[in-house]
Amino acid sequence: MALTALSLSAAVGTADAANPFDGSWWVTITTTRGSCSSGGMFRLEVRNGGVSGGGGGFAVGGRVAPSGATSVSVSSGSSRATGGGRLAGNSGRGSWRGTGSEGTCSGVWTASRG
Repeated sequence: MALTALSLSAAVGTADAANPFDGSWWVTITTTRGSCSSGGMFRLEVRNGGVSGGGGGFAVGGRVAPSGATSVSVSSGSSRATGGGRLAGNSGRGSWRGTGSEGTCSGVWTASRG
């Protein structure tokens, strides 16, 4: 499902100033367990360490710490997903887990600055 595709790239921390990871990021989601859709690519924005993006009925919230540690949550209707990982330089990776109409799913995400 598309919701799980977003639950990959957000952040941790409480930065209110410019963050070294601020800017546009492309995130690709891969489902490794469950029947949720896989292979979606999404554009997210990091501004002052806060993560936003998604659209299409998705609510995305999260933080990216100056160290690159990420934590994100995504929701759409009754579907929910969370993810975490790390950004470093111009790329990143992590894992996600979610539940929705297709059951419980989990997987990995990769990100590239762009």
